[in-house]
Amino acid sequence: MGILEYFQHRRDCNFKQQERAERLRALPPIYHAPLTAMDRQILARPISDLVADVHAKSISPIEILHTYGKTAVKAHAKTNCLTEVMIASAEESLLGEQQIIDEKKRLPLAGIPVSLKDTVVVGGYDTTVGYSSFISNKVSQDGPMVKLLRDAGAVPYVKTNLPITLLSFESTNDVWGRCTNPHNKAYSPGGSTGGESALLAAGGSRIGVGSDVAGSVRVPAHFSGCYSLRCSTGRWPKLGICTSMPGQEGVPSVYSPMARTLDDLTYFMRSVVGMRPWKYDYNAHPIPWREDVEQDVADEKRKLRVGVMRTDGVIDPSPACARALEMVEAALLKDGHDVVDVTSGVPDPYEALRLASLLLNADGCQMFDLFRRSGEWLDPGAAQMKRLARLPGPLRYLYYLWVKYVRRDDVWAGLVRNWRAQSAYENWHLVKGREIYRARWFTWWEDAQPALDVIITPPNATPAVPHDGMYDAVSSCGYTFMFNLLDYTAGVLPVTHVDKALDQLPATFDLRKLNGVARGAYKHYDANRMHGLPVGVQVVGRRLEEEKVLAAMKRIEDALGEDKYTLLDISELD
Repeated sequence: MGILEYFQHRRDCNFKQQERAERLRALPPIYHAPLTAMDRQILARPISDLVADVHAKSISPIEILHTYGKTAVKAHAKTNCLTEVMIASAEESLLGEQQIIDEKKRLPLAGIPVSLKDTVVVGGYDTTVGYSSFISNKVSQDGPMVKLLRDAGAVPYVKTNLPITLLSFESTNDVWGRCTNPHNKAYSPGGSTGGESALLAAGGSRIGVGSDVAGSVRVPAHFSGCYSLRCSTGRWPKLGICTSMPGQEGVPSVYSPMARTLDDLTYFMRSVVGMRPWKYDYNAHPIPWREDVEQDVADEKRKLRVGVMRTDGVIDPSPACARALEMVEAALLKDGHDVVDVTSGVPDPYEALRLASLLLNADGCQMFDLFRRSGEWLDPGAAQMKRLARLPGPLRYLYYLWVKYVRRDDVWAGLVRNWRAQSAYENWHLVKGREIYRARWFTWWEDAQPALDVIITPPNATPAVPHDGMYDAVSSCGYTFMFNLLDYTAGVLPVTHVDKALDQLPATFDLRKLNGVARGAYKHYDANRMHGLPVGVQVVGRRLEEEKVLAAMKRIEDALGEDKYTLLDISELD
């Protein structure tokens, strides 16, 4: 059974890769041509302007598709970021709608191409999630999320790469291959929405959709240099997806927007909420876009009160990530905002990492492995989790004792102590612990005086990891994972790039003195090799504060002024 299944796995993977290659090859010549002056004009325009152009009939949706289809093809050649190539069917659909194009003039995303994480169900295409066993699972109808986007006038045209299991800050699988960072092909673009971040950063898309359960839209934005927002549960539609962990609700995954620019991210979020997603998805809250909240924070006369969380107490940020946070802090202070250090005051972030890790993997890593075929490649970080979860109880306990009392590493010991499948009784206790932890944060934020608007933190302890680096850095996710556990709204904006002259580790740095989680992350930190990689900052609000967080991100970017992040030059694609 095993060897036959493996051969079938290889045949199916080859089929999908050949299918993708043929779809790319068969595209009309315009999609393989160099970028024109008109292409560059289109690429430079925010989506709000492009929508206005479509409404005014000064540009057609097919012209926009030609430009973004062309740049997506070029970005894929550089990074292997695409999975399902839907450009031909998108063009056919647009050409068939010419006679009713006037009906689109009031649609908020009229004519705008939108890229989608491979997990999103599009009628007529597979949703493989990087598993060969999911090949040929296409359905005839769009899922509700895609139906909403089409009803808003958007044009789904590509799906993007991701890691098998969806539990990694890398994006590699046997079905589609390895996705690389557009800034440096030796590094990951992030995960699990890494193909999306690579495409956006390279200029092959302006808006896209990803999912986030432990940082999966925020870390890719940080690694690749684009923008993302982790919505609270219920603010963005979720129906119409395929996943590696159906039934997992201890730390719910959310779908959320990503974009090449902050203005596009805000416009995209506002447009989707304006489509009343609760009419498409029973999980979505009937909360209209609260323009008064957005305008209140956006008012230049209003000075923000911003908390700075400099470390999660598990892994201190690397010099590059600490510098990005300091740049934002300095810019806010210069702009007259009130900035306070909250590092030592917030409820213990390590407790969040421990609880969230056990809740997310309460099945003992069985579900994500259920769909793998014999011999199918497994992400090295997920493989580490699986091995630990399947250790016999006595061996796990001996390992725990060795880590705690011989290595004297309380952090790693606390994570591995109960790393196994939880009983229903144990899982209930974990959920109880989650709610107690959420209540502590609620009280802490309520009691903050004067009241905090947002908190800024690093999105990750380091910039992008090299390929297969998650073998060591698998638990290096506390800066984002904590806010999934809390269900807080959190966004990431790029701030700077790694600088080999500014971001070296101090001469006194000793890897051996770090806890196991920090050691795994810092093992791959090298400012010389990482030179030029993006570095972002995370902006955190409370639950269902999408309007506030986006407006605060705008205030931060405006405060940075000339130090604002420079996007990757699209001309590098030619």
